[in-house]
Amino acid sequence: MDIPASSAPKASFFTRLRGRLKPELLQLKPYEKSWTGYLYLAPGLLIYVVFIFIPILNTFRLSFYDWTGFTEPVFNGIENYIELFNNEDFWGALRNNFFFVIFFTIIPILIGLFITSLLTRTKIRGLTFYRVGLFIPQVMSTVAVGIIWRWMLNPRAGPINVFLRGIGLDELARPWLGDFTWAPYAVGGIGAWVGYGFTMVLFIAGIQSINTELYDVARVFGANPLQEFWYVTLPGLRRQIVVAFVIRFIAALRVFDLIYVTTSGGPGGITRVVSFDLWQSAFQVNRAGYAAAMAVMLTLIILLVSFITLRLQARYSYDE
Repeated sequence: MDIPASSAPKASFFTRLRGRLKPELLQLKPYEKSWTGYLYLAPGLLIYVVFIFIPILNTFRLSFYDWTGFTEPVFNGIENYIELFNNEDFWGALRNNFFFVIFFTIIPILIGLFITSLLTRTKIRGLTFYRVGLFIPQVMSTVAVGIIWRWMLNPRAGPINVFLRGIGLDELARPWLGDFTWAPYAVGGIGAWVGYGFTMVLFIAGIQSINTELYDVARVFGANPLQEFWYVTLPGLRRQIVVAFVIRFIAALRVFDLIYVTTSGGPGGITRVVSFDLWQSAFQVNRAGYAAAMAVMLTLIILLVSFITLRLQARYSYDE
């Protein structure tokens, strides 16, 4: 009996990948051994296991202990996780992280798309110079970026407030990083400034793989530049947008150095994030076990959101 196409099981990812590879790539050469590939992977795999995988497992193990970082660890079961779930400061810091997702993830993606459209769809003299200049914030040290912006946003001698007072807008000058209302937006703006360079480079690389004939066809049917972007560029950059979202989302949830340098979680904890609380718990309060539980929770949240995003993208691509 024939199985309807709608009810037939979908092939796994690895089956589809294997089907796309050329047959000659799946066959060993006469001089090759079956274990040769593993030999090439061994150095990198060893480094990964020793410096990443084992520390992750050890962090997970320590999350079930009451440990100061100096004394002998004492097993306390899931007490750290129970305390974590009942700690309003943790959920408040996590809410701040998700607030920063707007600035660290969404806004850089939008800015990257806009700049990519300008740099690739119009002829600009000195295009390489603009690309390099716009990418510089991404390659700068985050600590250096934080120090520079802390000076620029200084309430007295900062160039921004000096400029506002110079043009008669004294009422707009304020302690940006010390204001309860504006501090989160100031830190978020710095994060967006740092992150858009990565998305721009990623989208520029992706747009070069879009068939230019699609733009020609769109013009034949009378599409304006906005319609070309919406119906040709945006669908063509779907995979790059997903990659940018996942990477910048991770950056938003694990941000620490920028917060530490600019506001140290202030004023009044309005810019506190999970990583900052984790650092304080581990190195100031000497509660390494509780900090390990916090790190495990943050990792699980990142993995969950990343998994859902990639699965949705894979399902959408497969249905097409």
